[in-house]
Amino acid sequence: MRSRLALALVAVAFAAGCSQSPSDPLAERGRQIYLAQCTQCHAVDPSQSGPVGPPVKGSSRELLEARILKGSYPPGYKPKRPTNVMPPQPALAPEIPALAAYLK
Repeated sequence: MRSRLALALVAVAFAAGCSQSPSDPLAERGRQIYLAQCTQCHAVDPSQSGPVGPPVKGSSRELLEARILKGSYPPGYKPKRPTNVMPPQPALAPEIPALAAYLK
């Protein structure tokens, strides 16, 4: 019984350590924006597929600008899911640097 409890406590401590916010304030701002604005379609974990949107971890700033501001793709980019489901969201323009910092 004690070994199970100890194992459970270690697992909880490990999970808590892994889910800490990024130490970079810009990336932390991006995480907050991502959770508030993007998780309706993309997964909470940006490296996973969401209910509608593909994984977005590692997305370049150029891709974020094209998708968020214009609903398009950068020249020469091959989309993971070639759809037009994502509407442009120009109000997020000031947050693109923070999103890029979080998703890199």
